[in-house]
Amino acid sequence: MTRPRRQLPFCRLASLLALSVALAQPVCAETIKKPALDALIAASAKAGAPADLDAFLASAAKADPAVAPAVTAWQNKAPLSGDNLVNIGRLLGAYNRVRNEPAVIDAIGRMVALRTVRDEKVPPHESPAIIEFGKLVEAMAREFGLAFRNVDNRVFEVTLPGSGKDTFGILTHADVVPAVADEWVLDDGTKLDPFKVTRVGDYLYGRGTIDDKGSIAAALYAMKTVKESGVPLERSIRLMIETTEETGGDGMKYYRQQTALPEFNIVLDSKYPAVVAEKGSGALKVLFPVQATDGKLPAIVAMTGAASANSIPQTATARIAGGNPAAVEAKLEGARAAFLRKYTPQGGKFSIDVKRDGEQVEVRVTGVSAHGSRPEEGVNPLPRLALFLQAAGLQLADNHYLKAVKYLNDLYGVDYLGVKMGVAYRDPFMGPLTLSPTLIRQNGDELEVTTNVRMPRGSTPDALGGAILKHIYTWAKANNAVVNVKHDQGNWMARDPKGAWLSTLLNIFGETTGLEAKPVSTAGSTTAKLLPNAINFGPAMPGKKYTAHNAKEYKEVSDLGLDLQMFTEMLVRIGNLDKMQ
Repeated sequence: MTRPRRQLPFCRLASLLALSVALAQPVCAETIKKPALDALIAASAKAGAPADLDAFLASAAKADPAVAPAVTAWQNKAPLSGDNLVNIGRLLGAYNRVRNEPAVIDAIGRMVALRTVRDEKVPPHESPAIIEFGKLVEAMAREFGLAFRNVDNRVFEVTLPGSGKDTFGILTHADVVPAVADEWVLDDGTKLDPFKVTRVGDYLYGRGTIDDKGSIAAALYAMKTVKESGVPLERSIRLMIETTEETGGDGMKYYRQQTALPEFNIVLDSKYPAVVAEKGSGALKVLFPVQATDGKLPAIVAMTGAASANSIPQTATARIAGGNPAAVEAKLEGARAAFLRKYTPQGGKFSIDVKRDGEQVEVRVTGVSAHGSRPEEGVNPLPRLALFLQAAGLQLADNHYLKAVKYLNDLYGVDYLGVKMGVAYRDPFMGPLTLSPTLIRQNGDELEVTTNVRMPRGSTPDALGGAILKHIYTWAKANNAVVNVKHDQGNWMARDPKGAWLSTLLNIFGETTGLEAKPVSTAGSTTAKLLPNAINFGPAMPGKKYTAHNAKEYKEVSDLGLDLQMFTEMLVRIGNLDKMQ
């Protein structure tokens, strides 16, 4: 097939060469958009999976005259340019969606079943689950006729070659955050296995379905569809699947030392329409030395929060031992109703359960889980647990847990904007600084309380870290507390991409979904920061809760279909841009 001409963003006069090859092709075409695109997909889905691409395109041309010029050019093997190239890319996306969606869901199920959670005792590149994931991707790539390369189990690379020298990169990640199995229960009582895809209506539940295994499967099938179509590409496409994104990106850092990176990159790990700025992610750890108690007074002897620092937990618990358990239980029960009235956010779910367990009393606070970068989408139970233990009026023995409770109450409370800490600020485009205490655990002779920090433009890691450190040590001195503070703060990223590749992504999103298409920022932090000229494109849809890192993480099947559709068009159009900028 002849190499396509340069893609043009708007309708142009067809060249004399194109006219000579395809006399039936009109001078000016029209792109298919929502809702005509939706009607085509609905009709195709009703009729069943198309026999092949030629049959699908012929059916599309018959159903919608707007795409007939593009289909005619395709059938005549004419060079594709302008709106004809757009329409073929868009129709390829629709074809991929109606033909391959069941296979993609099956692939996601096989990926989710591999527990690619980091084990501190095993380096990620030696993890059996990561190694198996690489084998799964390799098998799919070989089956699809794509090149595969394993970069020492740090990055799995899949390539669809183009005819030119340029390559554009697509970055995703195979690792996932831990899951607390007891929290994976639907409202009707149905228990879910976090590492098994369970479909309930339009929802695919499972750890990694939206972050990032759904995107990996969709990208692979987009590459398969473009490969099999025979649409020529000027630019090669390199899919890079990283294995340590959730725990610092060491895999990508290793990969950068071994391999030249593409000059331009698209990351499938955030949200639509196109993300051009990210907050810096940080972990603020405050460590309290363990203090023994004599058991005469009731004492907090255990506390739990999130399974990972970058998640707003769904539940937080405390266990109290010593003193009179019956009296402790009675005080907690007596304080519960008033506390719930005061601290339940409007429209938010929040509950407290108190129960005796032998000589101990357990307090369980249940909120709403969320991604650590989006505390506003959740109801954080950990600071509410700390506040409740104080509000109950218990006379608790002074130990490391009680000091942690006072630290949480004095410097956070239910505030996650840094107001009580005295460091609040916001950027007009990127939004506010957020500080969300998420994880509490005892490690040896220290109790660790970790806060997830998301820093927008307007400060630097050193300046913010210094201000936070000052406030914590001032608090510690006033409260006779010995603390050790460790703050690892990543920087924010703001880019100003211009020209064809950004406008192409926005056009794909806007004309496919009918939603507003403009560059946006995100509170999330991805390995886009480790790549040159990187823009995030999906997979979270605007106006919907981002369920990554949540208990009961899910991907909507309808949104997965849009990913398949848009990723495929993206490969065709960006793969044929004359210039990216």
